[in-house]
Amino acid sequence: MNRLLRIPLQIFNYTVFMGLVWYFSIYPPYHQLKENQAMITFTLGHVGKRVKKCRKLGQEELLKLPPNMRKPMDCPRERSPITMELQMDGKVIFRKTAEPLGFFRDQGADVYQNIKVPAGKHRLLVWINDDINVKGPIYRLEQNVRLKPEQHMIVEFNSETSRFRIK
Repeated sequence: MNRLLRIPLQIFNYTVFMGLVWYFSIYPPYHQLKENQAMITFTLGHVGKRVKKCRKLGQEELLKLPPNMRKPMDCPRERSPITMELQMDGKVIFRKTAEPLGFFRDQGADVYQNIKVPAGKHRLLVWINDDINVKGPIYRLEQNVRLKPEQHMIVEFNSETSRFRIK
């Protein structure tokens, strides 16, 4: 094909392609949330407490072990599951028990959950329990929040400070 004809046809094809991409990037319009909705994202990356406490081995127990396994403390690896709950105006909107990962159930759990809620003023209560030996919440936050339509609020638990943070 003639070089003079090929370049204008390439420009025409690229223009048509870019026009289609532009059109479908705008139409049809997509809305993730309805008109009077907001979104709460609950996020957590945390390691639960040990299921059993460490114990000191006696001299007789240590002598029964091979020399390469003689450590004075016996600490089981298994971790507690993490139970969490998010309430809004007294109604539970999210509840989950995250089991520890790993072959020995000795790793942490990661949770990421989006929850669509009505916009407006609400009373938010969030708690977690990371110790199977304790009943009820260990870490807790209760706060009044005002959500605007289409607002995205993040509730996260910081494992280093053992506190919830709302952004």
